[in-house]
Amino acid sequence: MSSEESCVVRHFRHYHPVSDEDVMLLARLEDSATPVRAGTVLWEERDEAHEFCTLKHGWAFSYRELENGTRQILEIYLPGDIIGLREFAFSQRLAGVQMVEDGEVCFFPHRHLVDIFRQSLTLTSILFAIASRQQVLLTERLVNLARRNARQKVAHFILEMFQRLRQTEANGSDSLRLPLSQEILADLLGLSPVHVSRTFTALNDDGLVFRDRYQVNIPDLDALKQEAGFDDRYLIENMRPLFDGKEG
Repeated sequence: MSSEESCVVRHFRHYHPVSDEDVMLLARLEDSATPVRAGTVLWEERDEAHEFCTLKHGWAFSYRELENGTRQILEIYLPGDIIGLREFAFSQRLAGVQMVEDGEVCFFPHRHLVDIFRQSLTLTSILFAIASRQQVLLTERLVNLARRNARQKVAHFILEMFQRLRQTEANGSDSLRLPLSQEILADLLGLSPVHVSRTFTALNDDGLVFRDRYQVNIPDLDALKQEAGFDDRYLIENMRPLFDGKEG
């Protein structure tokens, strides 16, 4: 497996360079890729939690089903992400996971992660960093749900996806593919599908976001950041100062 072919390796290298030996260890996380179709539920809440998976291709999301029949989407997973990391210490799933689109998923048991802990300090440290960032993403999602208006919610989420995709699929473009339906966006942002549609229309009318089905163009990145009150510090930090002995 080459680094050019692996979103997982590119994801890890965002935090810190990895050696050829570490790349070989990461290769185990992409063994035996399983094709999955859009809408496939990878697991449901309360299922037994004994394995993780890496998302090799396609997008997915985690969710909780509520007592009133509604759904809250918690996280959006992109190619290269590890799904189920927070459940390492739990015997049951805390949330369900469903595919957004056709893709490939690589399942691996918890013991494979323990093998990485034993063999590589660098990869262990990066895994802690990834888990930390997943926690920060949820924290930012909470702020987005509770304290931002509809325009800010949509703008902030688009910018978050844009920055995350840049880390593994950098192409120098100011556009992104956002394969999320109105319903998924509504369940993620705490809005109705109609409100999501109207918000995109308003952002389009103001020249901030142009959306054509699943393709989103950002004509003025700084203007959209100002609209959203977006601070990307929670997405761009890496671990180089720690390994270089320069941390404060």
